[in-house]
Amino acid sequence: MIRGFLYETGRYFLFLKQVFRKPEKWRISARQFISEADKLVISSIPLIALISVFIGAVLVIQTSNNMTSPLLPKMYIGYMARESLVLEFCSTMICLILAGKIGSNISSEIGTMRITEQIDAMEMMGINSANFLVMPKILSTTLLNPLLTMMSIIMGLLGGYLLVALTGMIKTADYITGVRFAFNGFYIVYSLIKTAVFSFIISSISSYYGYYAKDGSLGVGKSSTRAIVTASALILIFNLILTRVML
Repeated sequence: MIRGFLYETGRYFLFLKQVFRKPEKWRISARQFISEADKLVISSIPLIALISVFIGAVLVIQTSNNMTSPLLPKMYIGYMARESLVLEFCSTMICLILAGKIGSNISSEIGTMRITEQIDAMEMMGINSANFLVMPKILSTTLLNPLLTMMSIIMGLLGGYLLVALTGMIKTADYITGVRFAFNGFYIVYSLIKTAVFSFIISSISSYYGYYAKDGSLGVGKSSTRAIVTASALILIFNLILTRVML
């Protein structure tokens, strides 16, 4: 087991070394970057927005139900919702969801190219297939997914506001006051850094398993499953590490 882990780890880092070599044509890499950004990041906006709105609303309900003491100001409902969204939900939880969506997309796409020998054909033509296929995916998700986190925070707070406005459980003015109360800008930076690290893990791990897929179509399915499981586990591990280091 340990030998297999060390083998996979070493091959993964050698794979990354191949991925981040200097591209032969930057113009082609730039076009690939835009294409992957549209396919992996922009296409995720509706899903992330929908999830964030409902997460924000659920957080407000749960916080309100647990704040039964009349001595606690109602504005703390908005404050707790904001802190929960910024510190954890809009980075870790969203990236766990993206691990399934983006991870399976990347792994199955590259895995299919490996099984159908398209990658072998590229290498026979002298093309660095790992750099050409993988680097735009990693860069687009790592650089642009933090924007999804910012959108998720906004949509989550908006979802909480809509719930408060529609149900009247507290005054909207109290909710807004709580959202603005004791704001710490570093928490936003912390959340964005976590998202960038998690996005790198998702895209690189998924690309790695897809790149070395084997055993036909069943192998592509297995590589996608392993990519999602491994990326999700590493997200949780690095979430603990980054939280301990940065907070």
